[in-house]
Amino acid sequence: MELNLNPETVCLLITKAHEFHAKEQVTITENPTSPADDWAMQTLADHADDATYQEMVNLINDLDPDQLLELVALMWLGRGDFALEEWQEALSQAADSHTSHTASYLIGTPLVADYWQEGLELHGYTCD
Repeated sequence: MELNLNPETVCLLITKAHEFHAKEQVTITENPTSPADDWAMQTLADHADDATYQEMVNLINDLDPDQLLELVALMWLGRGDFALEEWQEALSQAADSHTSHTASYLIGTPLVADYWQEGLELHGYTCD
């Protein structure tokens, strides 16, 4: 299964995600206090002026729609939500779940860099 998404772009996002999440003042709770809380959006709004965060948002928002869906599916694949054999199902689910807040959703996911890395590796790519 070949990716439409350039692995080098994902590797850049992985690097930026590590930089952003490593900053001391960035805390993203794993579990919201209630299902109605838009916790990732609230947390990330505090970092909207952060250059690394803004660069990630721009990189993600500049992707073609099919590449954006692959980026979401790649995270889910790396997280173990789907197996590689279920790639088309992951893409379909990503399409069904797509919103204008996808960049915030991705950046706000704890360990997103690790998930993208694992997803790339399952597709046969590495970041070197």
